[in-house]
Amino acid sequence: MIDLRLLREDPELIRASQRLRGESTDLVDDLLRADEERRAATQRFETVRAEQKSIGKEVAKASGDERAALLARTKELAVEVKAAEAAAGEADQALRRAHLAVPNVTVGAPPGGEDDFVVLREVGEKPQIAEPRDHLEIGEALRAIDTERGAKVSGSRFYFLTGVGALLQLGMLQLAIQQAVEHGFTPSITPTLVRPESMEGTGFLGSHASEVYRLEADDLYLVGTSEVALAAYHSNEIIDLNSGPARFAGWSTCYRREAGSHGKDVRGILRVHQFDKVEMFSFCRPEEAEAEHLRLLAMEEEMLAKVEIPYRVIDVAAGDLGSSAVRKFDCEAWVPSQGRYREVTSTSNCTTFQARRLNVRYRDADGKPQIAATLNGTLATTRWLIPILENHQQPDGSVRVPKALQPFLGREVLEPAR
Repeated sequence: MIDLRLLREDPELIRASQRLRGESTDLVDDLLRADEERRAATQRFETVRAEQKSIGKEVAKASGDERAALLARTKELAVEVKAAEAAAGEADQALRRAHLAVPNVTVGAPPGGEDDFVVLREVGEKPQIAEPRDHLEIGEALRAIDTERGAKVSGSRFYFLTGVGALLQLGMLQLAIQQAVEHGFTPSITPTLVRPESMEGTGFLGSHASEVYRLEADDLYLVGTSEVALAAYHSNEIIDLNSGPARFAGWSTCYRREAGSHGKDVRGILRVHQFDKVEMFSFCRPEEAEAEHLRLLAMEEEMLAKVEIPYRVIDVAAGDLGSSAVRKFDCEAWVPSQGRYREVTSTSNCTTFQARRLNVRYRDADGKPQIAATLNGTLATTRWLIPILENHQQPDGSVRVPKALQPFLGREVLEPAR
C-alpha cells in the first residue's frame, strides 16, 4: 500500500503516477474520500466514547434527579457508541479496500505500455546459425523435453524434463544458489502454498488474480514465485537491518494459470503452468532500495554471463509494471529460432508497498520502527533452458554445455539420443 501521508500531502503525485500507468485517477479520489471518512468516523467514535467514560465517573458521585438524568444519558450514549463503533469499523474496511486498489507510485519508469520499454544495453554476440532449430526440437532430440507426455498426464502447457534436461535445469538452479550464497544471500526452499493474506500482501490478488491457482477447500494459493513466501516470511515483525539488507534466495516450484494467453506461445516450455525458479528477495531501508535494485540486476547479468547467452536489459514502461513495483528492469535473452529477445529475468523495486501491507518494519537510528523496503529478482528459471539450448546448438545436432554448467552435468557436449 502507498503511504497515506504522501497521499494527503501530494495527491497530484499519485494521480500523475496513475496516468503514467494508464490507470484511472478516480482511484486516488476514492482513497482520499475514504481516508477522510475514516478519520471523521474514528473521531466521532472517540468523542462519544470519551463522553461515555466521563459520565460513567460522574454517575458514581451524583444523586437524585442529577443521577437519573446521567443514567438516562448513559443509555443514550451506549446506543451512540455502538453505532459509532460500527460506523468506524465500516469506514476502516472501506479505507482498506480503497487503499489496496491503488498501485505503488512509479519513480523513473518510462511512460507508456508494454511496447514502450527503453533498451538500456545489449550484451554478448548473437550466434550465426543458418537454420536454427527451436528448443523443443533440440530438446526432443536430446530426450530432454517431453511435452507430449506432459499433456497426456496433466494437460496442455505441462511437460517432463528428462535425462539431460532434468540435469541441465538442476545444474542451472544449483549454479544460481551457489552464486547467491557467494554474494551473501540466505538460500531458502520455500512453501508453494500460502494463505490469502500472504498473496494479498505482495499484490498478487489485484490485477494478477486471474493468474493465480486457488485451493478453495483449504483457502490456500499456489504461488507463481517464491517472492510471495519470502515477502511474508517477516510479516508482523521488526527485523534487524543494522548490518545492511536482509537477502534471501528462494528455490521453489511455481504455478501460473496463464489466463488469457490461449493460443500464445503454446509450443515448448516458454509459457507453461508449472516451472522451477530461484528468486532473489531483499528487505532493506527505503533509502537503500535504489542501489539494491541495481545490485539485483547485476546479479542477474552475472548469471546470464555464466550460461553464455546474449541478452539485452530493458527499463520497463510504467503501464507494464505490476501493482507493487515502482520500477522494473527485465533481461531478455536472444532466442535464435524466433530471431528476437524474450524475457528471462525481472527485478522490481517495490519500495515500502509490500512491507506496509505485511507490516514488516525495522528500527531507525533513533530506535523507532519504520516500514522496510522490499525488492525481488529472478536468478534462474526453467525458461532459461530455451536460450541455453538454442544459442549453444551445433550443426551436428549436439548442444555445447556452458563451461559453468559442465561440473553439474559431467560433460562438455549433449549428444542427440541414438
